[in-house]
Amino acid sequence: MSQKMTPKKHRISVLDDHPMTRDGIVRWIAGEPDMEVCWEADSAEIALAAALNVPPDLIVADISLRGKSGLEFVKDMRAALPSVPVLVLSMHDESVYAERALRAGARGYIMKHEGGAKLLGTIRSVLDGKIQVSEQMSGRILESFSSPVTTEKTGVAGLSDREFEVFELMGAGLTTHKIGKRLHLSPKTVDSHRINIKAKLHLTKMPELIAFAAKWVASGHP
Repeated sequence: MSQKMTPKKHRISVLDDHPMTRDGIVRWIAGEPDMEVCWEADSAEIALAAALNVPPDLIVADISLRGKSGLEFVKDMRAALPSVPVLVLSMHDESVYAERALRAGARGYIMKHEGGAKLLGTIRSVLDGKIQVSEQMSGRILESFSSPVTTEKTGVAGLSDREFEVFELMGAGLTTHKIGKRLHLSPKTVDSHRINIKAKLHLTKMPELIAFAAKWVASGHP
């Protein structure tokens, strides 16, 4: 009598600092016959250490984390374990964040409102070697590559990833000291970023920048 072979399960890891959200993602994955959760983490630092110790087949990571951001985590993973794909799962608008995530090294971007079935399908696509974003975002990315003239990004899109993080936290009402603590930067470095952001956005005074950032955050972009 032939013995039935048990199919190999893909080892998936989950990085999200919201326990209820993380638990939900873990349950969706654990309920699939071809997947298992090998570890979960609530910070980029813990996730990187866990990945180096127990490399998974794929990591599902949020982009907004306490301490080091999801974008920085993706860059760290690309440097440390380039063969492990990272799928960004976020509540943030993909029109603002997806391209940054892909540039950082992510293999896909999906918004949390898509639900469990969409997430599982996206995980399988990334495991198959595909890069996954929505059809709308895919069209925008292809259009940007096919354009004969590369135009310089302006406005918020023209900020570096670190400047973008500082800009967001300014919009959320954090002071220079609190931004520095959150991003592990000195107050002097944060102030330098604020000055650069102000120049790139063509604003003349810091209160104008703070008001602009607050309005941008409140408008629902993040």
